[in-house]
Amino acid sequence: MKTWLTALLAAALSLTLSGALWAQNYPRCTAVDPDTAKTGDMVNITCQNVNKTTVADLYLTDGKDDTKIAIMERNEDKIKFQVPKLKPGRYHIAFLTANKASMIEQPVVLTVE
Repeated sequence: MKTWLTALLAAALSLTLSGALWAQNYPRCTAVDPDTAKTGDMVNITCQNVNKTTVADLYLTDGKDDTKIAIMERNEDKIKFQVPKLKPGRYHIAFLTANKASMIEQPVVLTVE
């Protein structure tokens, strides 16, 4: 019984640690500045892990349609882009991972007027 419990705890710890290591490399955003913009405005996104080895492309999504956005500037913790012509509404930031396997929607929102 003790061997089984030890093995189970070791497996749980391994999964927790591998998940924590994966989360460290996970691209994530914490702020959009400004959070309301118009077509042509420049917007800055404060992020973590958004270099070219983790993020291939940037998108704005309204939940139905995804619009690819040209990245004007990028470093490890910030992305700058120009708002394209979009219908007014609320758009989440989303990233296509560098391996192009996943689209990761971020918890930050840009309102386009």
